[in-house]
Amino acid sequence: MTDTPHETDVTFIKALAELLRENDLTELRVKREYGEDDSLDVRVSRGHVLPPPQPPANPAPAPNTIPGPKSVDTPADPASEADAVTSPMVGTAYLAPEPGAANFVGPGDAVQEGQTLLIVEAMKTMNHIPAPRAGVVRRILIEDGAPVEYGAPLMILE
Repeated sequence: MTDTPHETDVTFIKALAELLRENDLTELRVKREYGEDDSLDVRVSRGHVLPPPQPPANPAPAPNTIPGPKSVDTPADPASEADAVTSPMVGTAYLAPEPGAANFVGPGDAVQEGQTLLIVEAMKTMNHIPAPRAGVVRRILIEDGAPVEYGAPLMILE
């Protein structure tokens, strides 16, 4: 880049900082090419980006607890469970057929294959998500009205 500052670059950087703040982003990086030997490479960030905290390798048992069978062992990543029911699409998940109604299922409920577990709304269409097989709902991994991604774990059936 040349030694003379570009007034438009200052305005551009201020606009990037405003974008960062308005959209609650942690970092933006942009490169502008002005010519063969003239460019602007900008990185705007809000503090340091830290990795998510990692659980301890061997957590100590809680005091006054009696070790029991590990039949309800919960993995760190529910999607890795073979029993996870995953979202077939991007959308908004609803646990009940309409606001104020009872949920389709809850933890501990027995379900039959094909029974509606929840709804994922995508593009104004309500898609009923059926149970892939008969079983018992072990855990519901999402909140009512939560956005979900394709392949995101929704609940665990055993």
